[in-house]
Amino acid sequence: MLLNCHSYYSFKYGTLSVEELLTEASSGGHNSIALTDINNTAVSLDFVRQAKEHNIRPIVGADIRNGVQQQFVAIAKNTHGFSEINEFLNLHKHNNLQFKPQAPDYFQNTFIIYPFQSQLRELEDYEYIGITPQDLRNLPFTPWKKHLDKLVIQQTATFRNKRDYNIHRLLRAIDKNTLLSKLSKEEQASFNDQYKSHDKLLSIYENYPPIIANTQKLLDTCNMEFTFKTNKNKKVFTNSKEEDFQYLKAQAYKGLKYRYDKVSDKVLVRLEKELSVIKELDFCAYFLINWDLVQYALSKGYYHVGRGSGANSLTAYLLRITNVDPVELDLYFERFINTHRSSPPDFDIDFSWTDRDDVTRYLFDKYGWDHTALLGSFITFNHKSAFREIGKVFGLPEEEITRLQKNPNPDLADEYGKWVIRYSAYISNFPSHPSIHSSGILISEEPISNYSATELLPKGFPSTQFDMYIAEDIGLHKFDILSQRGLGKIKDTLNIIKENHGIDIDINNTKVFMEDPKVKSLLKKGQAIGCFYIESPAMRMLLTKLKAEDYKRLVAASSIIRPGVAQSGMMREYIIRFQNPNKRTEAQNALPALYEILEETYGVMVYQEDVIKVAHYFAGLTLDEADILRRGMSWKFKQRNEFGKVRNKFFTNCKNKGYPDEVVQDIWRQIESFANYAFAKGHSASYAVESFQALYLKAYYPLEYMVATLNNGGGFYSPQLYLHDAVMHGATIEVPCINQSFWENTIKGNTIFLGFYLLRDLEKEMVRTLLNERGLNGSYLHLRDFVKRVPISLEQLSILIRIGAFRFTGIGKKELLWDAHFLLGHNKKTKPQRTLFQAEVKEFQLPALWQHRLEDAFDEMELLGLSIRSPFELVRDELPSSLKACHLPQLMGKLIRIVGYLIHRKPTRTSNGKTMFFGTWIDIDGHWLDTVHFPPAAQMYPFRGPGCYVIEA
Repeated sequence: MLLNCHSYYSFKYGTLSVEELLTEASSGGHNSIALTDINNTAVSLDFVRQAKEHNIRPIVGADIRNGVQQQFVAIAKNTHGFSEINEFLNLHKHNNLQFKPQAPDYFQNTFIIYPFQSQLRELEDYEYIGITPQDLRNLPFTPWKKHLDKLVIQQTATFRNKRDYNIHRLLRAIDKNTLLSKLSKEEQASFNDQYKSHDKLLSIYENYPPIIANTQKLLDTCNMEFTFKTNKNKKVFTNSKEEDFQYLKAQAYKGLKYRYDKVSDKVLVRLEKELSVIKELDFCAYFLINWDLVQYALSKGYYHVGRGSGANSLTAYLLRITNVDPVELDLYFERFINTHRSSPPDFDIDFSWTDRDDVTRYLFDKYGWDHTALLGSFITFNHKSAFREIGKVFGLPEEEITRLQKNPNPDLADEYGKWVIRYSAYISNFPSHPSIHSSGILISEEPISNYSATELLPKGFPSTQFDMYIAEDIGLHKFDILSQRGLGKIKDTLNIIKENHGIDIDINNTKVFMEDPKVKSLLKKGQAIGCFYIESPAMRMLLTKLKAEDYKRLVAASSIIRPGVAQSGMMREYIIRFQNPNKRTEAQNALPALYEILEETYGVMVYQEDVIKVAHYFAGLTLDEADILRRGMSWKFKQRNEFGKVRNKFFTNCKNKGYPDEVVQDIWRQIESFANYAFAKGHSASYAVESFQALYLKAYYPLEYMVATLNNGGGFYSPQLYLHDAVMHGATIEVPCINQSFWENTIKGNTIFLGFYLLRDLEKEMVRTLLNERGLNGSYLHLRDFVKRVPISLEQLSILIRIGAFRFTGIGKKELLWDAHFLLGHNKKTKPQRTLFQAEVKEFQLPALWQHRLEDAFDEMELLGLSIRSPFELVRDELPSSLKACHLPQLMGKLIRIVGYLIHRKPTRTSNGKTMFFGTWIDIDGHWLDTVHFPPAAQMYPFRGPGCYVIEA
């Protein structure tokens, strides 16, 4: 009898999760209800999936509203009706159209229920009038009393009780960004919009049996049958599945010639095994679609990295989806695909941030915009956002909200504070609004509208209204197309090298890079500034501890530095065992069964595959169960029944095998602490490949690589540090110049000209005009020539003068500024005009104007946010020490004093909760210096921001 139910996916309106909604309906004696969230079908199919567990026959639809004003409720008779509703929503959402009060006449498999109105109107067979309990009192006085056959019960169900109603009102105030006290009645639901029991509704409408009968008939007519967990992705790439397999096999064998000088039997056996599994599981089309998009990218000159567990596949390596040889690394293919798996695995493919949109558009154009969509997601209220939003609608000041966030103790709060604490807890994890997955793209066999309405994003791509968990349940499996700036650095470096040196480098020839002694030296010493994933202080320190000059050690380092592995203590244990063979022997003797499984990593779980290995070989779970255990570390997946069952079986099997309880508990703690954060080994290997590519370019073309790094947004450090690194490699840095610079940084020989983009307040359109004019009519002769040729305001011209963009004239900044004010002082902007003869402007002889050597530095810091001069030149007093980092090894055990420029500080906590820091510095020669600040020193001598410090130890 409930035809208009809202979950909390009626964003900032509804108050119940799907599970709570079904529980409420079931306890109320309903055996069939309709979920009709406002203007979306985001969780309709998830509602259908969960309904069976509550013995509810699910019906789906949408509550069509303009704002909160209901136009009608659309209810799907079947899956075709569900598609009709989604397409109807798409039409309006994609074109930003208001919903009309009357439904269009193309609905064939959908019921339409209009709000009760006193005027009689002609209705189609599929149209009804919904009458609420409050409307019943007026029914005898309207013409509808003689047309009961077109009336149905419409008890809108949004909340259960007073508390839910209060939550609803708070959500409405948050949505309207207003104080709760100023929320208008029109913007909120009536308190009568509650979930009423089946018997309660029958008693309300007992005097109108036809209305009850109509409602029941409508419910009985609807049948939302849907098959979950079956592959609904595009099924064939060519014309048939067999043709797909033969084509995939042909491309893979073609890849053997590209990847291997000599093909071993081991490679051929592995390839045949993989192809057999791929065919058996019907994943040929999935591989070919990924192969095709990579071929498109290669044809356009786009660089990519195939990462994630996809790097465990030899077939993917041969198709050039990844650059990781899984045979060389003995990667665990079953981590990627095993015969127990029913859903396609994920290929994570990174492109440069400049290329990703074009690759995405290629997929939409190739496979059809009706069959392709970005994957949606939900942004939820977390602890901080819940407190902030609830506090705002109660009118609390910002400082009070912050205090409550940090200390949500009701005993220390006033009346409003108590309300904020209570209701923030209620809405925590409520969905706030729809968003998109960071990278997922769906390509379906049937139109996307069979499963969801879509939202149109600013870039023009549609996105599903449901998230990846619902997509997986449905049987839609994503293609991950990501972007990263590391690839942009590599791409731009190669372009600069080709333009400046005429050299083409095959950046995919990574095996050569991995054996290069110069590259190995940089890696072993941690000299990796600007290099993808290995430039942070922690990573550089780890590389030196592991003496990581080879590929496999870098692969391990990429994973053990991840939060879960590091925080669980396994990173430290791995380092100890690596450095001390006796510790490895102790570990092997203590638990030989575990050590045998993890011999490569000295008995320590480092990769996600290790969870599968331990669960399968150590605890005796099937591969399918082991993969559920790995995936189950995600908190959303952990809530599902299958995870709980597998966890229990893990402990039961270990007990039956006779393992000591404390050992099993310790292994489980390791699994739980890091499985959701650690990388798949293939993922680490993919990152390591990109790191070697970056290291090679850094080793042989450091200046070009630093320019590309800066042009792609830098990395872990500030732009000043990357410029410093370039200087250490012999570069001369020049601030922007109107005759030499471009929008981005450029390099000529060993001179790097900073780009105009670094000037914070410079207008891009003015720079575009400056560059166009220079390209057409040559270099600028002097300030007055520039003003005659480029329309510019005094403010913009002053920025160029102060940064030194006219230094080629040999005239000082102050003289140039004086002239600029004379030329433009009464004009908002110059208006250059082409004339045959240029009138001369009067020139003045100025007296010598005073200047200080640091004025340029301060102008640079103000306008660029950095100075091209050494930070030690800016210190007012004489430096108190000339000690350098290279001297320190000879001063072990002695008190030292050294001056360092702060690059980075990382806070952490000791076991007793006190704060300490790791510091990264450069000395007066520009070389690295690392420090540890234990709690007493950190408290007595705190960091005070960027600058030069005296360090004593």
